[in-house]
Amino acid sequence: MAERDTMTPRERYRTQVRAEIKERAWEQITTTGASALSLNAIAKQMGMSGPALYRYYDGRDALITELVRDAYRSLADTLRSASAAGADLAVLAHTLRAWALEDPQRYLLIYGTPVPGYHAPDDITRISSETMAMLIDASAALASDGPATPFDAHLADHRDWADGHPAPPAVLHRALSFWTRLHGVLSLELAGHFTGMGFDPALLFAAELDDLLAH
Repeated sequence: MAERDTMTPRERYRTQVRAEIKERAWEQITTTGASALSLNAIAKQMGMSGPALYRYYDGRDALITELVRDAYRSLADTLRSASAAGADLAVLAHTLRAWALEDPQRYLLIYGTPVPGYHAPDDITRISSETMAMLIDASAALASDGPATPFDAHLADHRDWADGHPAPPAVLHRALSFWTRLHGVLSLELAGHFTGMGFDPALLFAAELDDLLAH
């Protein structure tokens, strides 16, 4: 039996209202950005009082956390589905780009400019670590050539960002390079910084990926 079928009418109503609040929040973020998110404005749109809306989310940060958690969970689940189907690092890269282009505001909320004064709770960091672990595993499947770099040696003793993943430092370096360079291209593209420059961002993304895989 689906979880929703076991809810009381009151619980179903609460779930519906919370979902509508999130929809209104995304509309507001698309228009004015996450830093200008206003629960009072959402309450007015929904015909509620401010105090009534606070019964569903106890503040702006609680609502942002819900949106950020949904975004990270969506990305992690999308990449996991691709990994389960046998995706290599290249396929994961294009899966990431497709996910980002599907909803740019969702992507920018988690990888764009931080919301002033907002700090994500630890459980969101753990979800983010799931995506990094998948990138490290995919990086480990590639052959490692060339001498170790000073940064490889540094990563041997600095694995916190990888949640303690046991991969060799060279693999960690490859995964981190993949993460930084491709997110850099995506962030610039989705923020509109390539507009008017006259080239195809998809080809730039593919070129960066090819360079990463070649080296």
